[in-house]
Amino acid sequence: MSKALGLLSGGLDSTLAALVLKRQGVAVTGIVYVTPFFGAERARTAARQIDIPLIVRDISEVHLEMLKNPRYGYGRNLNPCIDCHALMFQIAGEYVKKGEFDFLFSGEVLGQRPMSQNANALKAVAKHAGCGDLILRPLSARLLPVTPVEERGLVDREQLLDIQGRSRKRQEELARQWGLTEYPSSGGGCLLTEKSFTGRLRDLLTHHPECTPRDVELLKVGRQYRLSADAKLTLGRNRQSNEAIQKLADDDHPLLKASGFSGPLGLLSGRPDSNDLLAAASIVAAYGKGQDQTTVTVLCTQGANTRKLDVAPMARQKIEKLIIA
Repeated sequence: MSKALGLLSGGLDSTLAALVLKRQGVAVTGIVYVTPFFGAERARTAARQIDIPLIVRDISEVHLEMLKNPRYGYGRNLNPCIDCHALMFQIAGEYVKKGEFDFLFSGEVLGQRPMSQNANALKAVAKHAGCGDLILRPLSARLLPVTPVEERGLVDREQLLDIQGRSRKRQEELARQWGLTEYPSSGGGCLLTEKSFTGRLRDLLTHHPECTPRDVELLKVGRQYRLSADAKLTLGRNRQSNEAIQKLADDDHPLLKASGFSGPLGLLSGRPDSNDLLAAASIVAAYGKGQDQTTVTVLCTQGANTRKLDVAPMARQKIEKLIIA
């Protein structure tokens, strides 16, 4: 029995690809990657539903470095799909090279995504990953050249599929035939394809190219304000985002909160100077219950040290000009 490791996003295509192989007797395992931009929950659900093992691997740091300078560039937003898939295959290939599996597979469908799943893009992914001879794409395999995986007799090509294009009718029909009752709608799942998020990310990469996964996690929380080329404020919207900011705070960045008034937490990041700190404190004051006061005391905590800043709440018109869209 051959053993295959597949990129399992948890979407319908990758789930079906796993089933195509499992139904012909291949021992299938899924692998899903975790970064600030996508997680493992959908893959966990899919793996449970089709009863296969799942490897969950956090690749936040290496993925972010790739994102900063992708060889094949970005899609419509900041989604480097070709480079991302190549990285995923490259990491999965390590398991094959260690002898744990015989080949790799994915749920990519020829022509489904015009930019990242055309024939040339699929070739580019395989070449860039450095393990093209190990990759099989079961859903479109009969429309693609015979692979070394098939030549080695690890799978039966006649039991692979010939799906292509953007329609999901064949996938949905197979899902009904094979008893798949729980799968997400097409698209979604990756923040890098969402315009509302990538505006924040673009600002971060422009002003802080040395950013870390923690900096990216902050983009998902509350409001974001660009104070200067060197400093940014993240401001909580509610209790949930305040708690998230508190968890992401560290000793290197000031945490701000109004004293004597309820209101949001603010976290200053980047390389702020004294003017940035005062501006951040004024914004924090403006969103708290003391917003109508002439002066508000804002506590600035960094590590074990806390100091007081007496500031006037910033005018909302001025604040709106600083919002990162």
